[in-house]
Amino acid sequence: MSRGSVDMNFLFTLGELQRLVRAYADKQAARYGITRAQWAVLAKVERSEGMKQTELAELMEMQPITLTRLIDKLCDNGWIERRGDESDRRVNRLYLRKAARPLLGKLSGLRSELTATALEGINPADAHRLLAQLEVIKENVRNAIQNAPAEPAKKEQRYG
Repeated sequence: MSRGSVDMNFLFTLGELQRLVRAYADKQAARYGITRAQWAVLAKVERSEGMKQTELAELMEMQPITLTRLIDKLCDNGWIERRGDESDRRVNRLYLRKAARPLLGKLSGLRSELTATALEGINPADAHRLLAQLEVIKENVRNAIQNAPAEPAKKEQRYG
């Protein structure tokens, strides 16, 4: 593949891949009566039980009101609970409920299915290399964001 071809297709392909994976994950998560967004919240809470609801909103790059609705639904289903913070009564901390554990086990299996489907035809060594390369790309972009000089927004010229 020529350099121009990568330049023309890399970002488009990444975006399209992300869209397709999200759509596939949404469809498959529905088998368990859950949305991909709810699944993501459960997974984040599982990894960091006791985190503040505001921290989770930042981590997920989600508006607090949107996350609140997701958490309300997860609480209604008995999968997550909010507990007040001992030192700040304005803060809610999030914890998994016992009922969430079997669901998370099933979702772990589903994650493996989704990954296997996406990587079908790619040998394990190449899959590991691909993942390592994606991590490098992610770090490159993260560094570019952090090191970008703060410039005032320029007004875009309008045509027509």
